[in-house]
Amino acid sequence: MKIFINDKPLDLVASSEFLPKKTFECVYDSPTELPATADFHDDVLIKNPSRDIIVRLLFLMRNRKLKNLDSITLVTEEKKAIKSFIKSRFMIIKAAGGIVTKGEKVLFIHRLGKWDLPKGKFEKKESPEACALREVAEECNIQVKLTGPICKTWHTYTQNRKSILKKTYWYSMDCVDDSRMKPQLGEGIIETKWMNHQDAKVALINSYPSMRYLYQQFLRLHPGIYQTL
Repeated sequence: MKIFINDKPLDLVASSEFLPKKTFECVYDSPTELPATADFHDDVLIKNPSRDIIVRLLFLMRNRKLKNLDSITLVTEEKKAIKSFIKSRFMIIKAAGGIVTKGEKVLFIHRLGKWDLPKGKFEKKESPEACALREVAEECNIQVKLTGPICKTWHTYTQNRKSILKKTYWYSMDCVDDSRMKPQLGEGIIETKWMNHQDAKVALINSYPSMRYLYQQFLRLHPGIYQTL
């Protein structure tokens, strides 16, 4: 489970599955106190965190600007219980969206000053697949078809003083008809644009870390999509 909190990734990993693929600059084993915020930098590893430590960590990540922090990884022998505990600290909202392709191009939207990918919240009794198709159609005014799931992303925000954890289901999609494509201005979208891989990489610099993570997962599932570039 990877949660983006103030655009910083918090990874929850089971001890039995932990195979570090990077070097951690800060490592803490069963800490009883959190280090000073100035000591949190680069990639941080916390082994066997208590629930008290997790509560403090969530507060710290949501309320402080940790400019020198790249990521935090929690490694625990009770992943399922810790995951449930973290989720219990938030109101859960579900959404769905898609990465739409047309040949070797991907569809991006521009909203709130950043490049993004089309998505939106569930309607009552709506399935993730139905939500994803509806939201892409509404936000971009195109017809698409699902080709398969990509992953789920999690990110937090505050709304009306409530702590929200949004779970978004993402799907790969093929464009069926974009002859009437236009942005949904009422949702703050000012542009829809097909991008090749090089343009997408540049656009993702002015995007959210969760979108860069999503795009990486998409490329892992579709390694040949840009093979001719």
